Amino acid sequence: MESKKRAAKGPNQRLRQRTAILIIIILVLGFGAALGRLSFLTLVQGSELQEKAIGQQLKDTTIPAKRGSIFDVNGKVLAESASVWQVVMAPINFKDDEQREAVAKGLSEILDLKYENVLEKTRQESYYVVVKRKIEVEQRDKVIEFMDEIEEKYKCGNVLQLLDDYKRYYPKDDLASCVIGFAGSDEQGLEGVEYQYDEYLSGTPGRMVTATNARGTNMPFSFEQNIESKDGDNVYLTIDETVQSICEKYMKQGIINNNVLNRGVCIAMDVNTGAIVACVTVDGYNLNDPYTLPDDTKEEIEELPKDEQTEAEGLALAAMWRNKAITDTYMPGSVFKICTASMALEEGKVNDNTNFVCGGSVTFGNDIIHCHARGGHGNQTFVQAICNSCNPAFIQIGQLVGIEKFREYYQGFGFSEKTGIDLPGEAEDNFWEEGTMSEVDFAVASFGQNFSITPIQMITATAAVANGGYVLQPYVVSKITDAQGNVVKNVEKKVKRQVISKATSDKMNEILAYNTETAGATSGYVTGYKIAGKTGTSEKVGAGEVKSVFNEDYIASFCGYAPADDPQIAMLVFFDTPSGGSYYGSQVSSPVFINIMTEVLPYLEIKTSYSDDELAYIDVSAGDYTGLSVSEAQEAAEKDGFTTSVKGSGEKVIAQIPTVSSKISTGGNIVLYTDEGSKSELVKVPDLVGMSASEVNYTAANYDLNVSFSGAVSSGGISSSQDIPEGTEVSPGTVISVSFTGSSATFND
Repeated sequence: MESKKRAAKGPNQRLRQRTAILIIIILVLGFGAALGRLSFLTLVQGSELQEKAIGQQLKDTTIPAKRGSIFDVNGKVLAESASVWQVVMAPINFKDDEQREAVAKGLSEILDLKYENVLEKTRQESYYVVVKRKIEVEQRDKVIEFMDEIEEKYKCGNVLQLLDDYKRYYPKDDLASCVIGFAGSDEQGLEGVEYQYDEYLSGTPGRMVTATNARGTNMPFSFEQNIESKDGDNVYLTIDETVQSICEKYMKQGIINNNVLNRGVCIAMDVNTGAIVACVTVDGYNLNDPYTLPDDTKEEIEELPKDEQTEAEGLALAAMWRNKAITDTYMPGSVFKICTASMALEEGKVNDNTNFVCGGSVTFGNDIIHCHARGGHGNQTFVQAICNSCNPAFIQIGQLVGIEKFREYYQGFGFSEKTGIDLPGEAEDNFWEEGTMSEVDFAVASFGQNFSITPIQMITATAAVANGGYVLQPYVVSKITDAQGNVVKNVEKKVKRQVISKATSDKMNEILAYNTETAGATSGYVTGYKIAGKTGTSEKVGAGEVKSVFNEDYIASFCGYAPADDPQIAMLVFFDTPSGGSYYGSQVSSPVFINIMTEVLPYLEIKTSYSDDELAYIDVSAGDYTGLSVSEAQEAAEKDGFTTSVKGSGEKVIAQIPTVSSKISTGGNIVLYTDEGSKSELVKVPDLVGMSASEVNYTAANYDLNVSFSGAVSSGGISSSQDIPEGTEVSPGTVISVSFTGSSATFND
């Protein structure tokens, strides 16, 4: 019996033992896995999980920083960020659909948004939803009124909030557009200085940290923590707004007068520092509306197939934004002779009287290189060769220098490297690789043809010729300050190397000044100033289909500086593909250079040096002769050097033309009015274009009008424009501003 019980217990006991062992194993494995997992989560993933937990509990919203301003050299604002606002909603606070619909309707009308889109935002479970960014003052005021209205009528004043924001604004619209550039809707710089100095201008955004509840919904505004943003730094340019405006005015007129097809460039540089005083690419664009193309460009794009229009628009915008002075290359033509002549002088290969012969052309095998004077210049000195801009002579001058030395100086003047100007997109030159220049290549290179450089490289090299031989790094930013006005960064001149000696520089200044004096209006002559300069006309070799009315497309340019005996400012003017009456630099670019310098040099207080002939055409200020008797007024005016005309039958002068302090030429006529009836008299303005200075004076006097002269008045110049059109009716005594340039029959390119 006992044996049977033991037999029965045996299997049961073993089953229980196995079960217990199994349970122990399961418990050990289960707790071990849990412990291992817990250890892994704690020791290995602890930091990561903690960050995720915090991320689920907090919402981080960026608060924009105010972008720094951009000023000209005198502190005039060129770009600034104006205050605007964000409309923020807390839809979690709505109690019913009536409130939601009322707020959606009101905001959609005020902010010009779709009602359905705003209504959808009112249904989100959040304490922070942006309704619209960058609203102006007018809309902000309406939102404030609306917030009061819904609080009073619907008891939901806690659903809307206004937060500070900023919008980029350019007070001068298109002034220096290709230099300043613009910022996008996110306040990030996209072009020009805005892009180049974005790191300084952008500032440091702030943060608004908002707590969230278990459902992931933002907690009320009282659970926010704000970290203030840091305003961006302010950037001061070397650009002078006044000089820039003058340059742009005359460059735009030059585009019109010469039917220029591919824009133009003007750069003004301080030759002693490398600071860029003005930099113009015409036509620019509206900085406040940079994505709108000119109407004619839009019309051309609309004529394309639909599938090509998007790409064409992108290319057109990129072309409009390009700073041609920095990003494009061109063949410099005869302006480069400034450098070739400097090389020869520095190497001692020539002097003032070195003789060269020009028969009108030079032959290299099957290649014939012509001079612009097809009959030739005959025997001429080195100085005469420069003044004649003789290609055969410069081929000979280049050969005296030699290919290897020519290349060394080419590199020394900085043409083989980027200038390093602090603007984006600077292009590189296109020159022959070492050992690849043929005899013909070297010949045409001597007078600036068949290789390409950037305008900024050309003006930098010219400044080196003017300043004693020092190649400087050009720059457009002079300093950077923080929001409190503390200087963060100062930019000073950087000398790269001295490429020619002071003696060579002085001699070139003397020769180029003589060139301007003898060539007069065709070579940048400006009354009262010693100008050193050189014209240039180059063929656009390999440019493709001819666009101008001439057999070839050309670059017309002029590069000069003043004063020649103490150089301060250099200027390059060039027009790409003129298609008007001429393509020569002496006829297209020199007049623009003259007009600009006539205004810029007095503004910069550059010293004057008038000849006796020039003194006859200097403008003087009219005095105040009103309130005097007729005899007293006549006596006073004559004492000031003016003639007089009396209108009316009164005894006292009640008005005068020109008015007090008006600028008129020496010996001009003051018209004195003695009663109201006499003031109604009018005369028609005559055509004063195409005349010498004396002829303009005589014609204007016959019409009882005055003249203010500008440009090359006393050097054989011919009047090229007048500010009041022919046929306009004006009062007697009115001053007509007349500009003078060279005769269209002369050139020395």
